[in-house]
Amino acid sequence: MSLRTRLALAFAVMAVAVAALMGVIGYSATANQLERSVDQSLLNMGGRMMDGPGDRDRDRDNIATVLSADGQVVQSVGEVQIPVTDADREAAASTRSYASARTQTIDGKPYRVVTVSAGDGRGALLMARDWSESAAVLQRLALVLLVCALVLASIAAFVGWWFARRITRRLIDLTHTAGEVSQTGRLDLTVPGGGKDEVGRLAASFNAMLGRLAASQADQQRLVQDAGHELRTPLTSLRTNISLLERFDDLTPEVRERVLADLKGESRELTGLVNEVLTLAGGQGGEGEPAPVTLSAIVKSVATRARRRTGREVTLSTDDSVVVANAAGLERAVWNLVENAAKFDTDAGPIDITVADGVVEVLDRGPGVPAEEMPHVFDRFYRPVSSRSMPGSGLGLAIVKDVDGHLTRHVFVSR
Repeated sequence: MSLRTRLALAFAVMAVAVAALMGVIGYSATANQLERSVDQSLLNMGGRMMDGPGDRDRDRDNIATVLSADGQVVQSVGEVQIPVTDADREAAASTRSYASARTQTIDGKPYRVVTVSAGDGRGALLMARDWSESAAVLQRLALVLLVCALVLASIAAFVGWWFARRITRRLIDLTHTAGEVSQTGRLDLTVPGGGKDEVGRLAASFNAMLGRLAASQADQQRLVQDAGHELRTPLTSLRTNISLLERFDDLTPEVRERVLADLKGESRELTGLVNEVLTLAGGQGGEGEPAPVTLSAIVKSVATRARRRTGREVTLSTDDSVVVANAAGLERAVWNLVENAAKFDTDAGPIDITVADGVVEVLDRGPGVPAEEMPHVFDRFYRPVSSRSMPGSGLGLAIVKDVDGHLTRHVFVSR
């Protein structure tokens, strides 16, 4: 059963329940009011009969029976004899005075009967009035209430279906869109509609999710395309050198040495490029779960490695700043900044690293980056014109940006 049908049925059932409750209350109140009215009229008639002969024209629609203390009929008024019950005989013999009422069928017709005990064992007076008209009124009332309940249930079902259709229409659209995404793999679809209710927020979240997935897919495709483009150059060089090695015996020692050196350099370049591509493709800033990391410990480790590999002077100024990050990814990002500083500073000046208030700042004395190229330095495989003749893949700062993007606050500054 669909959600739309269930909501419509729920509306109908609720309407029937409310109508039934109101009908029972209305019917009971009307019946009680009619009974009290007739009972009071019969009691008034009894008072007149006790006071005197009464007004026969006024009481001609009523019948009465007088009982002695032993329950025998002393006198009857009217064309119909009221059947005497055991309760009536007990009232006739009772020492206290009271009145009771009931609805009783006499000769096939309903009558409203009131029994009044005189008290002190002096007998009782039974009075009755034809209840047929009142019973017919109550029957018509019950029929009207039933019809109203059915009509109300039908209206409620229609209104419930209409509201359910409006509510579920966007859910149905969302379901169809999700199914189409699952079947076709398309991520350029959107769920129509909006609003600030739960369904509207769900549609907005779904569209945002599709947008992020599409952007991620586009980034991955662009990464693969760019990586393939960048791999062509070293692979071509490798193939050329391998072709030369096929004539190894014909080469001079100097050529052999140069070819082997080229092969070693190209293999290192390929290894570095593949590792950086894999780091970016993972999109997690390194493997492992984020944990509290002391920035000074990371920076000191990178500085020690930089001194050993480059022979450059590295100065440190650190505080006790702690960030939540992946330590391996964070160290890789700091190393990329320091490596760039060492690579592009041809004067071999000192490299300054500062850690303050959770921010890592790397300062070198290189030529810098032209202002028109600054917006692109963090793009994948982008290399400024002035540095394209130097070794590198153009992925170092892209990895820094990726690691920094996974932190709760930015921690890297390079000048």
